Amino acid sequence: MHKRLLSILLLVSLSLMVLAPAAAQEATPEATGEAPAYPVTIEHKFGSTTLTEKPERVVALGFVEQDALLALGIVPVASRYWFGDETDNVFPWAEDEADGAQPEVLNMNYGALNYEAILALNPDVITATDSGITEEEYQQLSQIAPTIAQVDTYIDFGMPWDETTRLLAQVFDKTEEAEELITHVEGLFEEAREANPAFEGKTIAVAYNYGQDHTFGFYTDQDIRGRFFSQLGFIIPEELVEIAGESFYADISAERFDLLNQDVLVFSGIQFTDGGRETIEEDALLNQLDVVKDGRILYVPAEYDDALNYSTILSLEYALEGIVPELQKVLGTPDS
Repeated sequence: MHKRLLSILLLVSLSLMVLAPAAAQEATPEATGEAPAYPVTIEHKFGSTTLTEKPERVVALGFVEQDALLALGIVPVASRYWFGDETDNVFPWAEDEADGAQPEVLNMNYGALNYEAILALNPDVITATDSGITEEEYQQLSQIAPTIAQVDTYIDFGMPWDETTRLLAQVFDKTEEAEELITHVEGLFEEAREANPAFEGKTIAVAYNYGQDHTFGFYTDQDIRGRFFSQLGFIIPEELVEIAGESFYADISAERFDLLNQDVLVFSGIQFTDGGRETIEEDALLNQLDVVKDGRILYVPAEYDDALNYSTILSLEYALEGIVPELQKVLGTPDS
């Protein structure tokens, strides 16, 4: 009886030894049909970047891309300053995702990267999807850490918020999370569009003013601000797009103020205007336009203008909440 028990125990032990490696193999991604996340190769306008493992220390050189990173649960060690608080680059719409974290703020103007400061941050990856970096800058950054630029499908600074989010999600193996976030925001635009049929097909000029010598201009539908209104059903006339050419914006002369005379005229970035809204409202040339005389002009309120100027996966919901009611007022729709 004792020998029989020992035999049984020995057989069980041998069976477990044989099955254990098989079980471990079944748990691997290859065995389950899932491809291992890394290495991963990211295609972009300067070629491709391969990451051998998931990055931990992220430096965000795009002017607004820290929002997409935060939305994906990635807190960068540093992010690039564009406007606002020079010591805290986390805006109200991103505070929940940041959860108290305050990435170091890199105050580097466009075309003026501080490579030594970036190197000192010891990054595992550098993201630069909305930075407008040149190929030379890309090569310099790549000597510090793997660098991700925008794709070549769009002009510089013209990559849409959803595509930016998808690209960055590839870097961190967060593709499924990204699609859920994108679907949510797209649903908000769809709801706003369906609730406001009066927006559909209306022409719009999304304008800015520098406050100096009638320096007015407009953004096209290749710009994040112009694209916001396009997603609501408005149309930026093709003539404006053609004038801007390879850029996402264009200044206009006093002789071409008629370009702003659309069904709706929106002024964004008023915080950057010398003298603020008053400077724009007092402009004699602007006041000759029918769109102004008829009151079809919208000055985006400051708190929502910040969100519009960012136009990220986190800021767009905030922008919709504030700007849609203002558009309703301008057009005199039933919900206004």
